Amino acid sequence: MSKFDREDGRERRSADDGIIAKGGEIKKFGVSVAMVLGLAGAACASAALADDIMVTKAPPPAAQRAPAACTGVVEFFTTSCPLSWYGITVYGTVDAGMSWQSHGTPFNRSYGPGTEPLVSSNGNRALWNIAPNGLSQSNIGIKGKEEFAPGWSFIFDLQAGFDPYSLQLANGPKSQLENNGVAAANQSSNGDSSRAGQFYNSVGYAGISSPTYGTLTVGRQNSLTLDGVIAYDPQAASYAFSLIGYSGVTAGVGDTEDARFSTAVKYRVDIGQFRVAALYQFGGYRLNNASTDAYQVQVGGDFSAGAYGKVSFDAIYSSVHDAVLSLPLTPAQNALFPHTLAARISDDSSVMLLGKYTYGPVQLYAGYEYISFEAPSHPQTTFIDIGGYTVVSADISNNFFDGRKLQVFWTGAKYAVTSDIDLIGAYYHVDQNSFATGVIAGCRSTVSSQCAGTEDALSLAVDWRFAKKFDAYAGFMYSKVNNGLASGFLFNNTINPTAGLRFRF
Repeated sequence: MSKFDREDGRERRSADDGIIAKGGEIKKFGVSVAMVLGLAGAACASAALADDIMVTKAPPPAAQRAPAACTGVVEFFTTSCPLSWYGITVYGTVDAGMSWQSHGTPFNRSYGPGTEPLVSSNGNRALWNIAPNGLSQSNIGIKGKEEFAPGWSFIFDLQAGFDPYSLQLANGPKSQLENNGVAAANQSSNGDSSRAGQFYNSVGYAGISSPTYGTLTVGRQNSLTLDGVIAYDPQAASYAFSLIGYSGVTAGVGDTEDARFSTAVKYRVDIGQFRVAALYQFGGYRLNNASTDAYQVQVGGDFSAGAYGKVSFDAIYSSVHDAVLSLPLTPAQNALFPHTLAARISDDSSVMLLGKYTYGPVQLYAGYEYISFEAPSHPQTTFIDIGGYTVVSADISNNFFDGRKLQVFWTGAKYAVTSDIDLIGAYYHVDQNSFATGVIAGCRSTVSSQCAGTEDALSLAVDWRFAKKFDAYAGFMYSKVNNGLASGFLFNNTINPTAGLRFRF
């Protein structure tokens, strides 16, 4: 795993309540992917009402109505019809592909991205891989919107991300557990993630919404920074083609597990051309969060330049206390505490600046985030992480990241070659200061991951929407690390040509 930590950040465009403990691992049971897909099939066979229909005194103008719901299997696959019934919609994405890597790792059934398309410490050989979720995370979900008073609606969304090849729920910490004590050259793909096998590993929230007064939601939700990455990354937070899509440091304010919060209150409102948002996470580790508390605030807007296009911008400030980065165990750690994980804890804060310019078929993107790490407000001892795995005191570091600063910059463009074909290019750069102490203070070499270092990635992709619900894609990402960010790496670069097919309903 790269020292620039990993995440599965993507939802493009857009009951599991029992536990069994076994060997330190808490295994979950409940709704399976197959069961939910069965529900989708049943909904497809029935006549239904359109998504987001509200009870009003008069029907909306025909141009504003949602598409009619699917009435048959053929219509489901050949048109844009939704699987809706009385304002409730079953939706999903299946994204599957193949890739080749110059320095890669074998496929892992538990890991959300399946492989490691970005340069990683354990990437060690050229190989072909099945590559799930290259353009976006495969998922299955159910959402609804129903007006309960004029101008006020109840909304909810429950979504789980899964691997289309193994049909397992995405679970980053489990992929790390499976590589405990394994030498880097022999590891399968793995990495930390906010998706940790939960039945709601994407989102699971409910709330109320008003066009005038905004939207207030409570539950498991994307961080504001993850929403920002999805909206302002030219590659739309793709695993296969985006450094900030595959790695969750940017979206997670320094630690990938905080790209989503399980117990959070989120508020958004539009005021003319401007928008304002705020998020507060409460409840701590015991409520499936990867921090004890966090808050974020955002301001932004969209501005028309008339014949010269449109400009969008957003600025987000974040503060996260006692954030968790989980790690697989070394052979020595695994000999003492098998079936557990290691962790590094820190207080993280960041400022993210985002911009986009649209002119005809061209969209230009740019983003920047400055992330600061400090020793945690509450040094941690043994606890249970978001995957249900034990992290013991002996394998916790409460000061490893103290003094670390990361600067992340990206830019790129999307060009609509036709109404159905997009050509996308992007460049990403990460800069880390030296936060080492003692005799190596101020170092800029591979002697320690605390030394100053850089990471760069360049990608190019084409996306062809050849049918209402289908698109095909192909592209590559080349990535390289230097000095401190390359410490412990078997190779410091990789290239990963990837192609795939996606179905969204």
